[in-house]
Amino acid sequence: MITLKNAALRVTVNELGAELTSVRDIESNTEYLWQADPLFWGRHAPVLFPIVGRLHNDQYQFNDHTYHMTQHGFARDQDFLVTSQSQTSVTLTLKDNDETRAQYPFSFQLDVMYSLLERQVSVEYRVVNPGHEPLLFSIGGHPGFNIPMGATTGTFKDYTISATPAQLYPSLTLAGPFSDVENPTTINLERPLQLNHNLFEHDAKILELGQQETTLTLTSNLNERGVAMTLQNADYVGIWSPFPQKAPFVCIEPWWGIADAVNSDGQLEHKFGIHQLVPQSMFNADFSLEFF
Repeated sequence: MITLKNAALRVTVNELGAELTSVRDIESNTEYLWQADPLFWGRHAPVLFPIVGRLHNDQYQFNDHTYHMTQHGFARDQDFLVTSQSQTSVTLTLKDNDETRAQYPFSFQLDVMYSLLERQVSVEYRVVNPGHEPLLFSIGGHPGFNIPMGATTGTFKDYTISATPAQLYPSLTLAGPFSDVENPTTINLERPLQLNHNLFEHDAKILELGQQETTLTLTSNLNERGVAMTLQNADYVGIWSPFPQKAPFVCIEPWWGIADAVNSDGQLEHKFGIHQLVPQSMFNADFSLEFF
């Protein structure tokens, strides 16, 4: 386990999955990150790669071969190598190996970088294509945040998520685990969205961002604790908490990619929201978390 620390925050990162596992306020000892209680959801903030969401039948076709891959891909269960580290930053790296190539026949390098500056944790995903063919991939984050935060006895309904810019956002719904791309809708974030568990009866709420810089702020009127996620260039952001469990956390998930469309033909190159990276090039996906 890796520990990063400055005057305000102590952060831990697991080499398994390059997963953020704790963000704790040093002065108050407030833990902001969900602590992976398996009764509800046994992860903290997994990295989603090389897919986001679910594939039809957990499989896809590429170059006349069928490959099996479960929801959100394999990176979250792979051991990363620490390739750079200081007191306030770390870079963890995953490269293709025999296990990944059995599911995903591409050469790749994935760097996950965390850095602290005052009360902010900056996160960068860097995908490198070292091969000679285009690299087809999606990537995303899945951090969960405790509700309530800090010394309070509040409930899920005491929390809101507000957006900057405050506007009507195009939205995709899920039909089962798949993207219903033929029936887009909207989510009104002109005013803060009050959380309640029934919001997630049909899975995540998904905003289409179109790489517009957007900040989502999770907070309540119970105290001054909260977190603001700023997405620099994300395609989508999902908001999720498990249903029908009344879980004491919510995830705000930056995505560069999304679950298979309802009518997917299973061909990876046709996958809805897939990114294509030309040989010998690099893709950057960035977001930051401000804890207060």
